[in-house]
Amino acid sequence: MSTLIQVDLQRSFPRVFVPKNADMGDWAQIEPLFTVLLGRHPASGEELEQWLAECSELWGALGEEKVKRYIAMTSQTDDPIREASYQKFVEDIEPRAKSLSQALEKAYLENAFRKRLQSQRFAVMDRKIENNVVLFREKNVPLETQDSLLGQDYHKIMGAMTVSAGAVELTLDQASKYLEEPDRAVRERVWRQIVARRLQDKETLEEIFDRFVALRTEMAANADFPNYRDYMFRRLERFDYTPEDCFRFHDGVERAVVPVFRNILLRRQKLLKLDRLRPWDRDVDPFHRPPLRPFTNAGELVRGTQEMFTGVHPALGEQFQLLADHGLLELESRKGKAPGGYQETLFERRLPFIFMNAVGRDVDVRTLVHEGGHAFHMLAAREEPLFYYRHAPIEFCEVASMGMELLATPHLGTFYKTPEDYSRAYRNKLEEVVQLFPAIAMGDAFQHWIYTHPRHRRAERSLEWLRLFNRYTPVVDWTGLEAAQSSSWHRILHFFTVPFYFIEYGIAQIGALQVWLRSRKNYREAVERYWSALALGGSRPLPELFEAAGANFRFDYETLLPLMDAIEEELEKLGD
Repeated sequence: MSTLIQVDLQRSFPRVFVPKNADMGDWAQIEPLFTVLLGRHPASGEELEQWLAECSELWGALGEEKVKRYIAMTSQTDDPIREASYQKFVEDIEPRAKSLSQALEKAYLENAFRKRLQSQRFAVMDRKIENNVVLFREKNVPLETQDSLLGQDYHKIMGAMTVSAGAVELTLDQASKYLEEPDRAVRERVWRQIVARRLQDKETLEEIFDRFVALRTEMAANADFPNYRDYMFRRLERFDYTPEDCFRFHDGVERAVVPVFRNILLRRQKLLKLDRLRPWDRDVDPFHRPPLRPFTNAGELVRGTQEMFTGVHPALGEQFQLLADHGLLELESRKGKAPGGYQETLFERRLPFIFMNAVGRDVDVRTLVHEGGHAFHMLAAREEPLFYYRHAPIEFCEVASMGMELLATPHLGTFYKTPEDYSRAYRNKLEEVVQLFPAIAMGDAFQHWIYTHPRHRRAERSLEWLRLFNRYTPVVDWTGLEAAQSSSWHRILHFFTVPFYFIEYGIAQIGALQVWLRSRKNYREAVERYWSALALGGSRPLPELFEAAGANFRFDYETLLPLMDAIEEELEKLGD
């Protein structure tokens, strides 16, 4: 195996420019560092590279301070001290740091020695910085702060949602386990409880989203864009594709994926012997077998996942174990914890942190493997000196995570000891891949519509969601559940806190499937290419990162169709 897989996790990155004990939550200690950097005028290429290294160190220290506060806040959303700490950084430190960081980027572009730097090495960074400077508007800084604080409100509302099971109070993630129970009456009752709880906050969430749309539309206008969609395409650095490419993806999913999705759902309905497939019938085993329960606590989840990663490559197992040993995993669901999962980077230490809400389900294994892929990506590029290159474009970051999910499937036996359970878990993964594409197309199309129709009313928004829902979700009968159906998008945090971060999953899943197909022919070579691509960080344009991993950067019908054929072939082999 390539030596590229080796990562020195014991190496630290001590401060050189930033004082060792400087408090990155105190503006009085931060501002002088920006002043020093802005007062310097590098007089050679070597001096300019050193200056960039010092900028990277400062940005890393600031980034880690924000991430630590974000982790603390999302880990316990009902703690006012943690909430205030994160809010203080977002309101007091981040806006001023953005303005001065923009000044640093502008100084870099204006430096006479920039053109003397190695063009291939700095080309991607130059494009990023030029884009940042063109888009920056001082009057958008307070609007971005308001946007962040609204996202905090969303997390707080969602984190407080619970339902009761007898005398026991459950988070919605904990309650979701019951949607896998063979007893259909239990599933329906719990599903209705979850939906009823979400609907209690429907108007509050609609109000928050209205405010998001207004804020974001104002940001786009300030930056001289006709709408927020076009603004975000530039801000998200979508240099290699356009809205029209997204529309082709939407169409490709409808033509290539929805028929496969329909067959999966019809098979489920037939095996369950139901006249109508209802929303609470989506997660239960179609043979009424007890739900897969691969672990009972976080310790078991960590041990099993570590074994899976070791199966992919021993070095990955070692890296994951280090994360566990250093307290970089926050895995179990509990009241007050923000929903969902994420991997965040502790930028100064150059270490990943994984957050999720595990409750003992099969999907929890996939979630941790997914976030583990993100963590390995971060670790693969941790030696990169330039701050800009330690993070790849999101479209490729998700290849790292989704690719790892698929590369790890041969090692599901660490959790599932019988051939029957292994096959169930593998089928679940493949069917999840198919079902993901319609959800992505629906969510991406929804956001295109929202931000190109910013004056829409709430009722119009609901109707558009329903239209897209019916376009991409066949078979399932929502009769009598229209209120739940029309507001089901409220649970998708991306729409609220990371707008337009959705199509990336679709693009990346296509890349990940190509990595998977390669692994079926030569597993070792596929893993090596995957890791080598991860080690590039963000130093190459998006199509080149895909190529390095052994994938084509395309996401249209012609690319999707053979991938769906391969999945259907694999599902056929698994049988019933």
